[in-house]
Amino acid sequence: MAKYLLQVSYSPAGAQGVMKEGGSSRRDLIAKLLADAGGTLDEFYFAFGEDDVICIVDVPDHATVAALSMTVGGSGAASVKTTVLLTPEEIDQAAKRSVPYRAPGQ
Repeated sequence: MAKYLLQVSYSPAGAQGVMKEGGSSRRDLIAKLLADAGGTLDEFYFAFGEDDVICIVDVPDHATVAALSMTVGGSGAASVKTTVLLTPEEIDQAAKRSVPYRAPGQ
């Protein structure tokens, strides 16, 4: 499973929906949505500022998280910024790989 950070911003209609239905019902709905897609909700927080919700999720693959993100974004109620998260061990593996790269102008 791959781990992702989801940063969600509600539209005015989406924020009104949360105010009507409550925060815990939104968290529970997202947990079920992820479970139905074969994933899990690790963390779910409401936030102040540019992002209204911050989630850390486990999802089987990039295509699944893309489908979830497009579905949420397509609803018009929210936009989602998705970031792939890597473990320290994955960075250890990456650091051991050689990549033939030449910087511009060198």
